[in-house]
Amino acid sequence: MSAERVYAVMRRLVLESDDRKQRVADTLGMSFSRGRALRALVDGPVRMSELAGRLLMDKPYTTVVVDDLERRGLVVREADPSDRRAKVVTLTETGREAAETAIEILTAPPAELTRLSPEDLEELDRILGKLGTA
Repeated sequence: MSAERVYAVMRRLVLESDDRKQRVADTLGMSFSRGRALRALVDGPVRMSELAGRLLMDKPYTTVVVDDLERRGLVVREADPSDRRAKVVTLTETGREAAETAIEILTAPPAELTRLSPEDLEELDRILGKLGTA
């Protein structure tokens, strides 16, 4: 088996067999980019400028995204106590639940992996460990 064939199987398995981005969008009832913003806030409050950087979005579009999430009751935006000119975005409890739902969808193993025997999973883990990905 060639490296190209193995990579084609891995690509299909991980990227093409299940449109997780669409599942996140459908489940949350919002665009995937808004779900990404929620996930970026899971570890705690973030300044708007830092959020824009994490999401690789320009600041005006980040404002549009946060405005929408705020209208939905998923985040709150407040002045940064250390710099009143800056705004900090924090998840609400509902926002945290939505972010966790998105994370669950994105991190669930593909069905094909769950059907492998424990021995096959162990062997695959061993091989992937050689690649530095496990």
